[in-house]
Amino acid sequence: MSTPAWILEIFAAVMLLVAEVAAGRLVAARAWTRRGGADADIAVSHLLTGIALAGILVPSLSILPNAVWEVAFAAMTAWFAWCRWRKSRGRGMAAVARGDHAPPLANSAAMLYLFAALGAPSAGGSGMSGMGWTSGTAGGSSPGVPTLHASALALIFALLVIAFTVRDLDRRALTAAAEGPAPGDGIAYTAERLLLSPAVVKGCRVATSVTVAFLLIIAI
Repeated sequence: MSTPAWILEIFAAVMLLVAEVAAGRLVAARAWTRRGGADADIAVSHLLTGIALAGILVPSLSILPNAVWEVAFAAMTAWFAWCRWRKSRGRGMAAVARGDHAPPLANSAAMLYLFAALGAPSAGGSGMSGMGWTSGTAGGSSPGVPTLHASALALIFALLVIAFTVRDLDRRALTAAAEGPAPGDGIAYTAERLLLSPAVVKGCRVATSVTVAFLLIIAI
């Protein structure tokens, strides 16, 4: 059975919110110089992943061709893999040591596969065909449900992303050291602290992971 359009639209709206929050984190990290900023690479990954996923879910929101997204996610996958390697070798930079790059690595690799595995649009394709989705019965899916090449790999990526999501939900968020707002900073300072808080970073990560897994599963 086809996935109702309103469900896809809800996921797309959540992804646009994640992208907006990630953009706000990048701005806040630059402006808030008292304690340093959040990991810029992770914020960028949430920004790009949110925009890309929204474009897949609702084709009218698509702003870039598949090939451009493939290059972007290939670069992000290579970057996060390098960060993980440096951290495992004990040679990581301060930003590498602070961040948990395993979840964005899994998400970036899954997104790279997602765009690379999209079939060519068919003449009578579904509403997602603008992003390269193919509507059909390949792989056992019903008409109207997008299908991907190498569906076994899609299942592996979905399980991997779900595993990191469960780990994130089970792990207590790291709490920043208590620090009262500086005199005169007011609401702007509080908003910056909220955007850069570990809970917000974790929320964006879980939201993108759930959406990536959802797309992979309905396309198997």
